[in-house]
Amino acid sequence: MQVKLQPKKNFGHSQGCVRCGRKRGLVRRYGIRMCRQCFRETAEKIGFRKYS
Repeated sequence: MQVKLQPKKNFGHSQGCVRCGRKRGLVRRYGIRMCRQCFRETAEKIGFRKYS
């Protein structure tokens, strides 16, 4: 008896953070592709402002 193996689906986790390589908590909006921790560290350098 042979079992057919289907290829795994990636569901968007194939590419990690461009800064540290982490694959969880990615901010992909506007093509940023950074994890949330790296985004918080570099948000002002990129041009985002914190209002509150």
